[in-house]
Amino acid sequence: MTNKQVQYLIYGFSGLFILINAILIANEQFWFMTFPLIGFLFFMYFTSLDKVLLLITFLTPLSITLSDYNAQLGLALPTEPMMVAVLILYLYKIFFEQKFDFKIIKHPVTLSVFFYLAWILITSITSEIPLVSFKFFIAKLWFIIPFYFLAIHVFKNIKNFKIFSWMYMLSLSLVIIYTTIKHSAYAFDEDIGHWIMDPFYNDHTSYGAMIAFFLPVIIGFLFDREYSNVQRLFTFFIFVILTLGLYLSYSRAAWLGLAAAIGIFIILKFKIKFKWVALSGFVLILMFFMLRTQIIMKMEKNKQDTSGKLTEHIQSMSNISTDASNLERINRWISAFRMFKDRPFFGFGPGTYQFCYAPFQYSYEKTIISTNAGNKGNAHSEYIGPLAETGILGFLSVLAISISTFLTGYKVYRRTNDKKIKLLSLLAFLSLSTYYVHGFLNNFLDTDKASVPFWGFIAMIVALDIFHLDKKIEK
Repeated sequence: MTNKQVQYLIYGFSGLFILINAILIANEQFWFMTFPLIGFLFFMYFTSLDKVLLLITFLTPLSITLSDYNAQLGLALPTEPMMVAVLILYLYKIFFEQKFDFKIIKHPVTLSVFFYLAWILITSITSEIPLVSFKFFIAKLWFIIPFYFLAIHVFKNIKNFKIFSWMYMLSLSLVIIYTTIKHSAYAFDEDIGHWIMDPFYNDHTSYGAMIAFFLPVIIGFLFDREYSNVQRLFTFFIFVILTLGLYLSYSRAAWLGLAAAIGIFIILKFKIKFKWVALSGFVLILMFFMLRTQIIMKMEKNKQDTSGKLTEHIQSMSNISTDASNLERINRWISAFRMFKDRPFFGFGPGTYQFCYAPFQYSYEKTIISTNAGNKGNAHSEYIGPLAETGILGFLSVLAISISTFLTGYKVYRRTNDKKIKLLSLLAFLSLSTYYVHGFLNNFLDTDKASVPFWGFIAMIVALDIFHLDKKIEK
């Protein structure tokens, strides 16, 4: 076709679109207006899959889960369908091109991820409810393959480290502004703060966890020498928004995760040797077991419930006598351990905890928020939950990912002399630390909100190790 024919074809299609759209709008039908956007997105999938991944990252804090609106379908829109499309295209590309980067495949973190996915598949076959477990497994694939395996290739370009972080932080800031404005109408009441972030986050714990996750990043960017004064001013503005959001989330687990990241930063900054950290940890654990009776008695005397006041809210963390949230969490953990004892090797099946734990509750351990319906969350732990659902090997696979990621991040941070790589590895390391600690008290990796940054930052650490570390050392 000549240039003139192509030009006429474009004009013809444009005129036809305008005509059809005008007729539909006149009849109050607006869906046809989305066709150019869908067409552009379709074009991006086949030409710029890396940009699609970054677009999904931006949309993740703004996504809405259908199950929250009685649609009987736990699917986040528009992000999860977009992830499914990325998954299919990526697997199609690998199958037909037959190109594998064995540095990625042989990496310790990748081997841990393979072990994790393989055991989920095996325990889905032996599951109490196979339909639920296979759905859980497929969902893991569309989280992990795009945001770990594909993301590692995306992070070959070191600029994408910051772009990925900014994509999530910018849209998260919009959610915080929206939530804070709504919350102000209720005088920032603490009870209201548990659900006011709806429809974007299902409760204050997942909302707070993701804000805490990105606070080390935004603080690190404040000290980035590559930024101009104007960029630093804007970064400070986002920092203020995230800090305000974390405070008003009233999420004690998120605060604890951030405190742990600060502690790890101090250890790394002052180059405290691992043996002293391990020794200190051992002494603290030993003291706890020696004084556990006195500690539990002291905690049982604590009657401070959650409160809008910061000091009282922190004090309520150790209330195991009247705080319903703390007591229910303990109830879920004990039920999970009983489930593990009943099926220690294969577990009850991935994703089945909430449907199977009811018979393992004892009446005297139930709280005012306990339920037998399986409709109020999981085991409230990224570690205890897999123990009940996938047995001892499932728990070890989660532990393997955590340990291999930390060891890789620590290695990159220690070995490199390049300030940019050192900063990026530190920020990814600290951000993941907030969630690994938070994971003792809650579990959100079955949602897009947490899975996108979690697997994305693990991919960052692996990409730094494979593609950027050795080059800088050689130079």
